[in-house]
Amino acid sequence: MKLFNRDGSSAEMSGNGIRCLAQAAHMRESRTDSVVYAVRTDAGEHSVEVTSDNQNPNTVHASVDMGVIEAIPEPNNWCFIGCDPGRPVMHVSVGNPHTVVAVEDIKSVNLLELGLKVPQINLEIIEHGPEEDAITMRVHERGAGITRACGTGACASAWAAVEWGLVSAQTDEVLVHMDGGDALVRVNSPTPGRVTLIGPAEYLHDAIVELTP
Repeated sequence: MKLFNRDGSSAEMSGNGIRCLAQAAHMRESRTDSVVYAVRTDAGEHSVEVTSDNQNPNTVHASVDMGVIEAIPEPNNWCFIGCDPGRPVMHVSVGNPHTVVAVEDIKSVNLLELGLKVPQINLEIIEHGPEEDAITMRVHERGAGITRACGTGACASAWAAVEWGLVSAQTDEVLVHMDGGDALVRVNSPTPGRVTLIGPAEYLHDAIVELTP
């Protein structure tokens, strides 16, 4: 899988993109059973388990082993964000770089202004709830701006929420609410230090795209 952002730059990994790719392969092969695809990306090979939805032939359920969550240095220009030193902040890689910030109210934050100050990373702001083991997230993505959802961002945010105690340390699944829909992140799965992204992928329509060199 090779993924390109809106500005033409390349992304190492996309949690939602890899689920969509697996869904397309599943439909192209007219599969109705469960199958595990091995997808090679710039962030390494990832396994995607795809299961058909018997109620909706255009939808599959995809579970992706997203790999190890790794700490990374804070991005350049982070000091210009003006973040309160006491606010929870985490810089991690999910195959691509993320900075997660916990806030009281995600709707009150000028995410576009902040994201433009650190365009080289994916910036997530999260708040707890509304459910006990859930968070709500907004994201400014590297190379794309504000988007309605981000799979790798959901994984980074769920990991941070567990580490900070925003959700129960005993939970193994975090529900992540995003403007584009919900995703479930299984932490320390399939092994400690790794995360698994779970959610539906729905076929919308075909399109013809011309790619230039």
